[in-house]
Amino acid sequence: MDILLVEDNARLRAALAAGMEAAGVQVRFACASGEQALAFCQEQVDVNSEATGKGLPHAALMDVHLAGEMNGIQATIALRREFPRFPVVFYSIQDDDQYYRDFRCSGILSHYAYVRKSNYLLPEMILPLLRQAVAGGGFIDPEIEARVEAVRQQDEHNPLSLLEPHERAVAELLAKGLTNEQIAARLGYQDKRTISRVNGQIYLTWGLANSTTDEKVARTRAALIVQSGRLWAWDEDGNPQALDAHEP
Repeated sequence: MDILLVEDNARLRAALAAGMEAAGVQVRFACASGEQALAFCQEQVDVNSEATGKGLPHAALMDVHLAGEMNGIQATIALRREFPRFPVVFYSIQDDDQYYRDFRCSGILSHYAYVRKSNYLLPEMILPLLRQAVAGGGFIDPEIEARVEAVRQQDEHNPLSLLEPHERAVAELLAKGLTNEQIAARLGYQDKRTISRVNGQIYLTWGLANSTTDEKVARTRAALIVQSGRLWAWDEDGNPQALDAHEP
């Protein structure tokens, strides 16, 4: 078996590579970022598949926290977009909600394992996971599974979970007091009027478009929802009442 190793810590990357090689696994390429991993795989297919017959490695062993713009989950999504169901074993010592959220939203169904590194320290423990992923199996460390479920339950009560990703980005900047022009510039929109349309969708989703209040009031109330992490409704006298995130 040969693998792609993606680990941002140079010393740990070298130690893992040495351990995997000692266990009989060839490390075809080791790098620190998802961007490098994607570029390597594309190069292997473009150059080696016809010239040498090598093509892709059998699997990737990937840290969840990486250098570069993508974390390990996002890097795998990018890899699988180009190379469907490319086998990956994730490992991590991190406990950031965003990683579990990214994994839950990734839709990964097979050819993978996701484990806490402290539970799988030795190459001989990782090797069966790699083989299982290559064979099409799926495995989640029970500790990881519990955290994924905890984040899912947390998100169900977060108003931001009702928004699409670009709407969430706008809402978060709106809550920081940025103007539409500033939000458009920060997020790279060409037309600031697009932000007004996104704001309108946010107000509609959160029930702020049904009131007789003007845009400034709706904007302020949207900011309060983001900052509190709860969905609120206001009566005709302006009195707030907390709602469940999924109530209309």
